[in-house]
Amino acid sequence: MSNRANQASTEENHARQGLSLSFPRYLLPRLYLLAIFLAVDCALLASIPHTASLLGPLAPFGIVFYAVFLALGYSCLKADRVEIAFGGWTFAAHLLCIAAVLGINLAAWLRYTSLQTSHAAHLISRGVLLLGIAMLALACIPLPDWIRTFRATRHLWLYASLAGALAWCLRYPLQSIWDASGSAPGRALQVLAFHSVKLILRYFLPNVVVDATTFTVGTSRFSVIIAEACSGMEGLGLVSVFTAVWLWYFRRESRFPQALLLIPCALACVWMLNILRICALVMIGNAGAPEVAMVGFHSQAGWIAFTAVAFAFSMATRKLSWVRRIPSSATADDSPPIAEDTSESPATRSYLLPFLAILAASFLSKAASGHFERLYPLRFVAAVIALWYSRAEFRKFSWRPTLPSAWLAPLTGAAIFAIWIVPALWSHQPESSALAAGLASLTPATRWAWIVFRVAAAVITVPIAEELAFRGYLARRLMNREFDAIPFTSLTVLSIGLSSLAFGFMHGQQWIVGTVAGLAYALLLKRTGRLSDAIVAHATSNLLLAVWVLSRGDWSQW
Repeated sequence: MSNRANQASTEENHARQGLSLSFPRYLLPRLYLLAIFLAVDCALLASIPHTASLLGPLAPFGIVFYAVFLALGYSCLKADRVEIAFGGWTFAAHLLCIAAVLGINLAAWLRYTSLQTSHAAHLISRGVLLLGIAMLALACIPLPDWIRTFRATRHLWLYASLAGALAWCLRYPLQSIWDASGSAPGRALQVLAFHSVKLILRYFLPNVVVDATTFTVGTSRFSVIIAEACSGMEGLGLVSVFTAVWLWYFRRESRFPQALLLIPCALACVWMLNILRICALVMIGNAGAPEVAMVGFHSQAGWIAFTAVAFAFSMATRKLSWVRRIPSSATADDSPPIAEDTSESPATRSYLLPFLAILAASFLSKAASGHFERLYPLRFVAAVIALWYSRAEFRKFSWRPTLPSAWLAPLTGAAIFAIWIVPALWSHQPESSALAAGLASLTPATRWAWIVFRVAAAVITVPIAEELAFRGYLARRLMNREFDAIPFTSLTVLSIGLSSLAFGFMHGQQWIVGTVAGLAYALLLKRTGRLSDAIVAHATSNLLLAVWVLSRGDWSQW
């Protein structure tokens, strides 16, 4: 009896520990937490209709001020090890203010208020929003700690304010430049891309048709217009941001200035791949598949190119001896091989490989499809192969259901399904979608085979792969590089919030519900300490959604 009592007490303490949410205790993580909450507030407010900007020029001032303050004061802020309390009541006041702003703007949009009071409603909502931001700032960092921080950083607040004021002043000039019909760098890239595509196509296609005045290139059967947006500017911008963030994050493991030489190499690669993308686009359309060219390949090929360049850049920084810095503690005799890296441990590959396999398969299947993704089963096959390859790591998980997780996990999944399907309940009939038309064009046997693969992926491979990547890896990797040593019950508010946001953004227009789902799965994981419970909850949500789609014909939910 004594052993059973001790075991029950231990399980009860473990459950209580899993239920508790620990906020970051020190100054710099609290500032990061404040930025996350502000980003969530902005996203929520942007998702509702409003007649005017809620913050106006205060937005660029606040963003630049905060970024400069964090960047220049990083060392001082990181050295502050005074524990900070979280203000629950002030945070509740912040939530009330945000709810009030949402209500005011929704009421104004639905014309519950007259036109004479719309301006007053806007002023009231702006004031309430500023009050809510102030309450959030005090909840994350109490007023005495703010005063202590400004005193410790001395005149940094003044420099950050000047930078914010400069951003305020440059807001309209920069906006006018962006809104202009063309810019010198963009036009130069457009001309260079046009002539490069024309030169390459003439080696593969006869009778290439070009029009230099409209930047049209192609054949008599299919042609495209190379606008500034298609000249490679987007890819160059994404690669610039990725390489800068990557080198900053791994600055201690990289040699400088050697590592900086990889940036122009990555930019040249992504630009050349964009030229090849446009050439392939024309050849696919000329071959008789214009829908595949313009719908699937046009959008996915750019992301495939960016992903390939980003992956090659990351591997180069980790593998090349003249870029990667060898730890100073290692001697010449016992130093590990250059290819060895803790960030590429078997655990890391096991947690990320299934999700990356699905992502790569989705790129390929969408690129080869039009409005209907016929090759969707490729995702399921790729995930099964990746999961089988990593099966040794998954045997460590506890898959046997135990109380209360045996009912808590499915209940959580059912709750997320209910939240997800609420917007569909407002409409009287299911929305039309390209998926319904695509399935109708298939033979009955092919149609049901596609549906079986779609349901199997939604219920089996997708929940496992996404929970491994977002809750198993990312939520713990945000806490420590040695993520595999961190128990799931030790997840912090910051790691749960960031990983849930990333999970939500992956769901596109449904990002809000996706973020809520990520939070629910992560809290369940923290409560039980079992990744299998999060997988079961995720699978339950997807299974109920599949039943909804098949029973009602609401294909827009897929």
